[in-house]
Amino acid sequence: MGLIKTFRSVVRFKPIELDPTKRKLATAANVDDLRRLAKRRLPGGVFDYIDGGAEDELSLDRNIAGYRNLEFRPRVLRDVSKIDTATTLLGRPISLPLVFAPTGFTRIADSQGELAVARAAARAGIPYALSTMGTRSIEEVAAVSDGPKWFQVYTWRDRGLVRELLERATAANYEAIQLTIDTAVLGRRERDVRKGYTLPPKVGIGTLIDGMLHPAWTLDFLRNDPITFANVADGNAAGDGSSAVTLSEYINAQFDPALSWGEIEWLRSVWDGPIVLKGVQTVADAELAVEHDVDAIALSNHGGRQLDGAPSIIELVEPVAQAVGSSIEIIADGGVRRGGDIVKALALGANAVMVGRPYLYALGAAGEAGVDHLINFLSEGMERTMALTGCGTIGDITPELVAWRPGHGAGASSAGTR
Repeated sequence: MGLIKTFRSVVRFKPIELDPTKRKLATAANVDDLRRLAKRRLPGGVFDYIDGGAEDELSLDRNIAGYRNLEFRPRVLRDVSKIDTATTLLGRPISLPLVFAPTGFTRIADSQGELAVARAAARAGIPYALSTMGTRSIEEVAAVSDGPKWFQVYTWRDRGLVRELLERATAANYEAIQLTIDTAVLGRRERDVRKGYTLPPKVGIGTLIDGMLHPAWTLDFLRNDPITFANVADGNAAGDGSSAVTLSEYINAQFDPALSWGEIEWLRSVWDGPIVLKGVQTVADAELAVEHDVDAIALSNHGGRQLDGAPSIIELVEPVAQAVGSSIEIIADGGVRRGGDIVKALALGANAVMVGRPYLYALGAAGEAGVDHLINFLSEGMERTMALTGCGTIGDITPELVAWRPGHGAGASSAGTR
């Protein structure tokens, strides 16, 4: 009897979770785990399109490694009984200094695509930027989200199409536009080249085999409407992506490589709200953005998907912040994998960070619930880091909070893992 009593006192059976999505997400302790789950669920070509970068993927790796080369200088014996992550961006209150970046063809990760991401962002009170190359339209996203919404703009050769898109964004109450400026031509994404990957995926022998090996994704793909570039009017000369296209050929044919600083003035003539420049990668261009009265810049190398060898984004934050001061808001886009990374970026002078791949991993792993899981992970991680470094509010996060590890100053990060 004594043995049984002792056994009963120490053994507790864990409740059985009947929801398979919750069971799956219970194993995801971080973004790497969400990536692992997404890789398991998605066909190889789809996963590589999301996961891959340009050429040798050096910039992709260094974006992440840069954060790992920063260490904290925590302060102690400070009252951190209450942690407040709220801040403002472009004049709007947000719950967390986090923006969901625009990503093209989001529905390849999950059939709900941009709708799922926008709903999750709205619940969390953070901005979501819809891509021109999105697979849900401006109006569809606006119908499911009352949260802060931005519209990302590529400058097409057809300026009439750009004007039409901006008029639709205005009518649907989007608050800002984000002009992507690092895509004069498409970077060489060699994972896609090896697989001959197209958008939407072509159906062939390889695709059929891959589909059979990933039945959950395949059934989701087949049961829903065909994937298209939903923001491009059907029948427009640009093409709507309803037939399979090689992305590099499509972009090189439709995007205007003559884009210049004069475009800002034209955008001001057709858009009344804030303008964010996405793709700034030097101090000199950050200073030019200030001269052209841009509202914010997103320091970004397109997630390492355009120019391989572009600067690590976190290493760019401090010199840009020192050069432009408070004259323009700074968003650090690329490499964030934890809530602590958000704190590091803010300490160096960013106003917010932007993530793309992490929410695509989450969406590919578990749909909309996966995106909620990611937001909670980043939010809780930021709160915990602030408490452990002696910061109760965003205003407490100052440059003295971080330092580059010896031998790893800005510009000297080593390659990291994805």
